[in-house]
Amino acid sequence: MRIHITSVFVDDQDRAMRFYTEVLGFVKKHDVPVGADRWLTVVSPEDPDGTELLLEPSGHPAVQPYKTALVEDGIPAASFAVDDVQTEFDRLRGLGVRFTQEPLEMGSITTAVLDDTCGNLIQLVHTKA
Repeated sequence: MRIHITSVFVDDQDRAMRFYTEVLGFVKKHDVPVGADRWLTVVSPEDPDGTELLLEPSGHPAVQPYKTALVEDGIPAASFAVDDVQTEFDRLRGLGVRFTQEPLEMGSITTAVLDDTCGNLIQLVHTKA
């Protein structure tokens, strides 16, 4: 068994697609109209057949309280592995990305947390071998 698709709820699918592709560097995998919304997924360019991230609309009434509580408590909605947290932090900050946590080393793990502009906190993580 393996993870095929996971999701983050986004306030605006177009804004999310721009942020996740043009800023974070993912690539679009699927963009299928589903009523007023879309089945919109991105993948890592390093693993185009790997796990997809669904940029899911935040329309369900339970979503906004859930997202608000996570952000207020500083809890990331997702965690993305990177080769070097400091390098990605510097690159993304240069692109205007707002971080709620600068790179922080905790033993063999380094993390940073960013605001995805769509109502979520996203954690970047690297684990030393």
